[in-house]
Amino acid sequence: MDVVIGIDTGTTATKGIAAGPDGSLRALTSVHYPLSVPGPGRAELDPVALRNAAVKALIDVAAACRENGDHVVAIGLSAFLHAVVPMDAAGGPLGALVTWADGRAGEQSERIGADGRNKKLQARTGTPVHPMSPLTKLAWWHDNDPDTLRKTPRWGGVKELVLAGLADAPFVVDLSLASGTGLYDIHERRWDPEALDLAGVSAEQLAEVLPTTTRLRLRRDVAQAAGLDPETPLIIGAADGPLANLGVGATPAGVAAISLGTSGALRTVVDRPTADEAGRLFCYALTEDRWVIGGAVNNAGSVVRWAGQSFAAGFERPGAEGEDADERDAALLVEAQGVGAGSDGLLCLPYLLGERAPWWRPGLRGAYLGLRREHGRAHLVRSAVEGVCQQLALVKDSFTAEGHNLSAVRATGGAVASELWVGVLAATLDLPVSVADTPEGTALGACLLARHAIGELPDLDHAAALVPIGEPTRPDPANAALYARLRPLVETSALAVQDVVKELDRLAPQPLPTTEKAVGVTRP
Repeated sequence: MDVVIGIDTGTTATKGIAAGPDGSLRALTSVHYPLSVPGPGRAELDPVALRNAAVKALIDVAAACRENGDHVVAIGLSAFLHAVVPMDAAGGPLGALVTWADGRAGEQSERIGADGRNKKLQARTGTPVHPMSPLTKLAWWHDNDPDTLRKTPRWGGVKELVLAGLADAPFVVDLSLASGTGLYDIHERRWDPEALDLAGVSAEQLAEVLPTTTRLRLRRDVAQAAGLDPETPLIIGAADGPLANLGVGATPAGVAAISLGTSGALRTVVDRPTADEAGRLFCYALTEDRWVIGGAVNNAGSVVRWAGQSFAAGFERPGAEGEDADERDAALLVEAQGVGAGSDGLLCLPYLLGERAPWWRPGLRGAYLGLRREHGRAHLVRSAVEGVCQQLALVKDSFTAEGHNLSAVRATGGAVASELWVGVLAATLDLPVSVADTPEGTALGACLLARHAIGELPDLDHAAALVPIGEPTRPDPANAALYARLRPLVETSALAVQDVVKELDRLAPQPLPTTEKAVGVTRP
């Protein structure tokens, strides 16, 4: 069978798959690496480990293809957004790769937004001004280590780093990753002069931007190690979010994709780069004429995991001895199903990790409002699920305000295994939610885009027919009406408590470093 390999570089692992013409999974591998958290606000990866993981994933999947008797006709690449790494002139890393989760650029984000420039920048670049973005990360460097910023030959991200390991190519990046930097004008298709000035870098330090369907050549040593023809097309590919839409078949008008794992995101595809006036939605490229708008939320499955760690003491059930965290959290979700919609008047603001969409306020903090003696653990857990789903519904409301009406949602991620999550999601969005049967949707998206690039998938919307989905969960009308009435209270209360939260932060002691594993670098 003719197959396409997809390599998806994620925050904690690189996945490699091989997919047939019908989207069927023929091979799968995963190469893991640790996230380093060497101090408050920091979140870094070892760039050498990241680059080597992409090479190993390709070699392993190619070997599995040979064992299956399959023929590799192309390779497509996916990479996570919003990372920054200093690089030398040959593409070698000079320090840690700073991930999207790194929050040190909060001061720079606030400063850029103080005079209203943030919305104008977002309208041009498609990327909210937020500590996650490379724009603010480089501005942090400008304030803290300007000599290094100026003297570093190249500044790149995940895709540039991976291409240095896989491709026989100059310093390049795809349009999709560029559109997520906050440095690239998605309308004029050039690095944005004002953004470059704020970041303190020049266009010459950044990569040449190429269409996501561009064919590159494999490095000969990599091709030899993988047992592949060096002429096998290496498609530069796109970012993980847009490719996730393609991988679950959520590209036709009105169909949205939800990723619901540790964090979450709601995205839909439009036919041109666009920006909402309120500055609530991002806009990243899938191809030159297909763009993904949406919003990501920091808090999703992580909130239930926190609840499991915090509320499960004494949660004893027959046969629960030796139960792991996933099993515990699943049991808590089942228990929470016994509570009605609205959690008997309990409202959760689930901002344990600050928040991104739709407000892009990193300083948000969580809270429970309306807490009474009658509320128990099940109420607290259900209210947390409702809080996350309401946040995603606020993103959906932003779509509606801009004239992008949704008719259906395809969902993927670990949380959608829960009946409670899917039911609350359908009711808060007031839309049917189908769970996509694609365990590696982003890597599959990379495969499908590669097939499109080599002419075997002329219409990207055909992907919707390739991806199997389950029967939709339809919203309960009464629950949907209740959540719609509650939703304005989420935004009102989230903003109202922030003055109190700021004072609490000022009085609280600073958290100690929580290093998971240092990667031997100390630069941001």
